[in-house]
Amino acid sequence: MQICAHGIDLVDCSRIASLLERHPERFVRRVYTAAEQAYADKGKNKTERLSGRFAAKEAVMKLIGTGWRDTIAWTDIEVVNDPLGKPLVKLHGRVQEIAEALGIRHISISITHAAGLAIASAVALCASPAESHEAQ
Repeated sequence: MQICAHGIDLVDCSRIASLLERHPERFVRRVYTAAEQAYADKGKNKTERLSGRFAAKEAVMKLIGTGWRDTIAWTDIEVVNDPLGKPLVKLHGRVQEIAEALGIRHISISITHAAGLAIASAVALCASPAESHEAQ
């Protein structure tokens, strides 16, 4: 496999805190899956956790290159953790269809928080030319 796309996003955690204050239930339900909500609720830093997930979703949108249109939902991109805490991306719905059409086989994500900011970097892996020929 080879890297075929990259996306990065930076989120000011105070922006997410403001959305949580103004529209707590609507914002969370619209943007985060049940698993993402449960992850944020079990830690001390709920706003940072949600901010990191928000940045990750934006980074994935940038790597697929469509933006928030074409019947795409925020919950089409889900960030969960493996048993050791490493974030993993699960795609659903329209985003999964677009990723498959682009030949994306895997998305690797990294999230960090510092000084009231959350940043995420997403890298898409696609079949290498040799793998593509082997599949034909």
